[in-house]
Amino acid sequence: MEPHDLPHLVPDALEPVDAARLGAGDAHPPRILVLYGSLRPESYSRKLALEAARLLRHFGAEVRVFDPHDLPMQGSTGPEHPKVQELRALSLWSEGQVWVSPERHGAVTAVFKNQIDWLPLEDGSVRPTQGRTLAVMQVCGGSQSFNVVNALRVLGRWMRMVTIPNQSSVPKAWQEFDGNGRMKPSGYYDRVVDVMEELVKFTWLVRGRSDYLTSRYSERKGDLAAASLAAAAGAVEAAAPAAHVPAPGAACCAGACAAPAQ
Repeated sequence: MEPHDLPHLVPDALEPVDAARLGAGDAHPPRILVLYGSLRPESYSRKLALEAARLLRHFGAEVRVFDPHDLPMQGSTGPEHPKVQELRALSLWSEGQVWVSPERHGAVTAVFKNQIDWLPLEDGSVRPTQGRTLAVMQVCGGSQSFNVVNALRVLGRWMRMVTIPNQSSVPKAWQEFDGNGRMKPSGYYDRVVDVMEELVKFTWLVRGRSDYLTSRYSERKGDLAAASLAAAAGAVEAAAPAAHVPAPGAACCAGACAAPAQ
């Protein structure tokens, strides 16, 4: 990435992410999906999401930012809707995610929650979010709050994701971005850099190992029980004798239905 794309970084203080030190065995860049929670033209959660995407690319990640416009309300239509399919495909593609929501009435916005509600915990044998890393951030219209990042951590745990320790809350977000939509230099910007750097590192650590890390005794026990029931059902079906159906016009039951002798 060209230096002018991230003008507020101090090069001497910035270290590239060393994948080898993290035991990374796969050479492809970490795949990160970014979700944000506002449809407003002047959306500060979108601005923060795009700033995060720039930083992630600088740290060597491949990034997709999902546009929530035209995503229907969960339950108003089926999962075959194109925007739902797009969101689910991106979640499956990702190895880590960034969630950015404004705070509205002390909680995440409906726009953001609707995206999470469209991601099932399980779809057949596939879990679209399990084992993926997660970074959480919020923007505030007023003074700093942590209501949303705390709520996002609960959602991340519910979706079985590996939420990193660091997080970012940007107060008075309207003061933190310039006329071009870029985040101004500040301690808040530095925290966003920290969070993105940490997310990339944790994603290198976790990916390729998530299946093992999320393998659970209770689920293996359930799989064994289901396999035993299926085997037992198959054995019973195989042992059941075939019903005797007499051919048309044939005598039945050893002559019991035959006509009496004259």
